[in-house]
Amino acid sequence: MIEILNWIVRIARYYEYAIVIYVLMSWLPGAQQSTLGRWLHRIVSPYLNLFRIIPPIGGMIDISPIVAILALNFAISGLTHLVLLFVVV
Repeated sequence: MIEILNWIVRIARYYEYAIVIYVLMSWLPGAQQSTLGRWLHRIVSPYLNLFRIIPPIGGMIDISPIVAILALNFAISGLTHLVLLFVVV
């Protein structure tokens, strides 16, 4: 069970890195239209769209990726604690 949890945590970390790379690519002109950018868009956008209801700060700064990463970290932390609670006991 712990091994499955380790895989889930590892996949969540890679997904977090994908979100960060996708956000950083938005600062570079034409980077999101590249093959990597389109692939990341297909992977990351469905999750980020859940958090797009948060209005940008000052009309320019979109904090939805930050909230999405925090939510992912909270979910993984909660899952880890639940699994460890039932496996260790």
